[in-house]
Amino acid sequence: MDGGNVMSFARYPTYKDSGVEWLGEVPGHWAPKKIRAISSLKGRLGWQGLKADEYREEGPYVVSSAHFEDRRIQWEECPRVSQERYDTDENIQLAAGDVLLMKDGAAMGKLAFVDGLPGPACLNSHLLLFRPIAVDGADAYSPKFAFYFMQTGYFQEHIKVNGTGATFLGISQDAIGRYEINLPPLPEQLHIAAFLDRETAKIDALVAEQQRLIELLKEKRQAVISHAVTKGLNPAAPMKDSGIEWLGEVPAHWGVKPLCRFPCLVQAGPFGSQLHAEEYVSGGIPLVNPTNMVGGLIVPNEEVTVLPEVLERLPHQVLRAGDVVFSRRGELGRCALVTDAESGWLCGTGSMILRLDQGDFNPEYLSLYLSLGVLKQYFESLSIGAIMDSLSSSTLLALSMLVPPVQEQNRIVTFLEGRKESLDTLTAEAQRAIDLLQERRTALISAAVTGQIDVRPASERASA
Repeated sequence: MDGGNVMSFARYPTYKDSGVEWLGEVPGHWAPKKIRAISSLKGRLGWQGLKADEYREEGPYVVSSAHFEDRRIQWEECPRVSQERYDTDENIQLAAGDVLLMKDGAAMGKLAFVDGLPGPACLNSHLLLFRPIAVDGADAYSPKFAFYFMQTGYFQEHIKVNGTGATFLGISQDAIGRYEINLPPLPEQLHIAAFLDRETAKIDALVAEQQRLIELLKEKRQAVISHAVTKGLNPAAPMKDSGIEWLGEVPAHWGVKPLCRFPCLVQAGPFGSQLHAEEYVSGGIPLVNPTNMVGGLIVPNEEVTVLPEVLERLPHQVLRAGDVVFSRRGELGRCALVTDAESGWLCGTGSMILRLDQGDFNPEYLSLYLSLGVLKQYFESLSIGAIMDSLSSSTLLALSMLVPPVQEQNRIVTFLEGRKESLDTLTAEAQRAIDLLQERRTALISAAVTGQIDVRPASERASA
């Protein structure tokens, strides 16, 4: 069955106006219910002074939205607390079948379903727990049906529109409780939930295949770059031992020298009193911080920019075309080539400029060499800083450089441009497939839980 093609399913025989403009019609036998009338909603304002130093290796789990991945809880990542802490409040103790919602912050609306528990577990202060109340001896709704409904744009938009707070957005329990959901009879909810379990699992498996393909293409891309910039393009070229363990053999006619043997400039970004966060403006001249270095390219943040007078005050940190800009703290190994488009931008606080005489290096070859994964490991092994890895200028200047003749560097760059373009095209196609599958998943869930398609077994549709 094609889970993504919602048009291939039958409609219900009769519909009625839901009374809600954005929803339109729903099946005639579905009934509107406010969440507060059918759910036990549990959360708390705080953990009565719980501190991180109370976490321990054993004991009940404490769940937060940081532990949600693909709408499931990653139990192995959850901190744990003492039994006494867990016993503090039974209202936030989890049970299988609970639906969890992040109710504030940047992740507001993020969901997880509790399929099962590895042991006792409870909520942190930012989550809300949904559990059906009993009506006439049975649950008022299927938790899995509600979980799927909460993934729809209808419910997520309600959260977004009703969130409050000037600096820290959050939605109140009351605002969630007054949301009205149209429910089919419980047996029908169970059919819909089971149907969506099956069909979304198929779609998720296809997405996972495309994600694995993207990872393989990334690995292939890096392997092609690594081989070209360290071994060259001629497989028959005589080789020599580079004398450097992490480089191994290199073409015999290539030079191997430490970076400090070349005319170069290493310049750290502004620090301390040189540049303050309150000087950042929107729409000015971009800063290049480590987070702006993505895949060897510079991706600016229009909200983290400065006025021209700041550049006038910091001329040594202004970037030029042909520079390579590095991360000097945090995630070492990030680097990017400065092109004409970024010339005149400002090196950020966490970054470092390397400027070399272009008579020795094609800047693009240099950037490719410096982005090798093995160099990331090298920098990390020599980093300083007890809390955050930090790259010093002396460490960078001591780096061994491979120096092919410039004409050969040019050929390597041209070759890699073609190979990268081919691999990037395949990666883009895989990502488009993922996007399409996720759109189909969203459409299928929305159609099923709002009654736009009838997924009941044929026997039930015939007897209805």
